[in-house]
Amino acid sequence: MKKVTAIIFTLLVLIACSKEKTEIVKMGSKGSNLLEIKNFSQSTKPKNIILAIADGAGLNHITVSRLAIGGPNHKLYIDQLPVAGNSSTHAYENLITDSAAAATAWSTGNKTKNRYLAVDQDKKELTTIFEMLDNKGYLKGIVATSSVTHATPAAFYAHIDSRYEEKEIAAQLLNSSVDLALGGGQEFFNLEEVEKNHYLLTQKASLEKNYDGLKNIVGLFDEDGMERGPDMPTQREMTNFALNYLDDKCNGFFLMTEGSQIDWAGHSNDVEYMIREFKDFDLTIKDLINFVSADKNTLLIITADHETGGLQLMKQKDDSFIVQWGTGSHTGVPVGVYAYGPGSQNFNGMMDNTDIFYKILEVLDYQNLKNSTCGENND
Repeated sequence: MKKVTAIIFTLLVLIACSKEKTEIVKMGSKGSNLLEIKNFSQSTKPKNIILAIADGAGLNHITVSRLAIGGPNHKLYIDQLPVAGNSSTHAYENLITDSAAAATAWSTGNKTKNRYLAVDQDKKELTTIFEMLDNKGYLKGIVATSSVTHATPAAFYAHIDSRYEEKEIAAQLLNSSVDLALGGGQEFFNLEEVEKNHYLLTQKASLEKNYDGLKNIVGLFDEDGMERGPDMPTQREMTNFALNYLDDKCNGFFLMTEGSQIDWAGHSNDVEYMIREFKDFDLTIKDLINFVSADKNTLLIITADHETGGLQLMKQKDDSFIVQWGTGSHTGVPVGVYAYGPGSQNFNGMMDNTDIFYKILEVLDYQNLKNSTCGENND
């Protein structure tokens, strides 16, 4: 009898979990704003790297956002990138990755277990690309709409076997070589300690000021993840501040900027939330494209750590369309990779997420960069 009861309970759970959530989305009618896309010689080597992450955004999220913003013929800014490929995302011995393992793949070129940050499956520390470029006189920056101690940004500076130890991760950030970190996460820091050796920014108005290079910058604009509002900076605003601060000061810079809450919307199966977050991300991409076009020495790479929510476009209904969520978790489907700028041709076709690390080193000609400190010339 107990066995029958257990079987019935299992069936009821499976039936409950199979009830996918559907939502109706109004079709947008906004016209496309086409940007100038320049050609870059395949022999040109970039000086700077920008890695833009749409956390949790699969091709399906981009499609739904495109339709909601402008309709089927609309071009988002991400759609205008001249080079596109795909990336597999699996973690070490797991087809489904979390953000920690995925970001570790980008930051170190190694697969690791879910929840691990810049350590391998045996908890051995891995050298991050931030640490490697610090030895070459590069500035390093992170931007996130989550806390700055969240999994994706943390993989670039922290070494720990649990992404959830955010107070320890915060301490590692303050002791790292990261030059600028902007996002949320006040609750994980002792703000008085931050101010001893860093410029601490807690208000949006702080982004209107100029800061010299005497101290590194830590911007903590909310207790944890950043709640949207008129007094809260957007990803776009934080990214533009980061570009202004990092550019033309050292031998180069590496900026990682993440639209963190696209993923959170997928976990919540909330398409309105997802579209709102993606709009901010896509406007960030607009400014990054324009920066690359004007700078001519920067490679922009855009990707996602994984897809979240199993989002599907089901059918059109008059001037709206119906989407369906398949899960509240991550999935294992490949995600898009987009690139613009010198070296972008290397990001075409199918790749693994670890390949992105090695491709960045290749386009920088890392092996021939001389060891130096910020401001010294590598030529």
